[in-house]
Amino acid sequence: MLKVSEILRVKGDTLYTATPDTPVAQAITTMSEHDIGSLVIMEHGTLAGMLTFREIIRLLHERAGNVGDTTIRSIMDDAPISVSPNTSADEVQRLMLEKRTRYVPVMDGPTLQGVISFFDMAQAVVSAQQFENKMLKAYIRAWPNEDTAAADEPQ
Repeated sequence: MLKVSEILRVKGDTLYTATPDTPVAQAITTMSEHDIGSLVIMEHGTLAGMLTFREIIRLLHERAGNVGDTTIRSIMDDAPISVSPNTSADEVQRLMLEKRTRYVPVMDGPTLQGVISFFDMAQAVVSAQQFENKMLKAYIRAWPNEDTAAADEPQ
């Protein structure tokens, strides 16, 4: 069974954080420059919340496109769901769908290990399916090669 720790290992350890008192304008710049959809909000070394493009879009809508001097604290999700490195991928998928969330912090006790995104989950599922498919084809000794099968099809 695929675990969160395995997904994080493949994903890498780059993590972007901010504090609750960071201006939203600065958060937008960081998210845009790094092409990311969320920031983990840390305060005094502990998880304080999550900021995603969803909260930013709501703020932009409410303020007619002007974020002004708004800080992250006023718009962040201050009670995000989190998972542990030992959580199964199936459980993360269930939580993401049930809670309608695209980004989930991974906590090992009080220590932030990373963030799993909906994209990360989709990528992990596709990779696992491709590996399983490859193993099944290897098990069936006479399975035609995809290149050979395409060449044998009438044009």
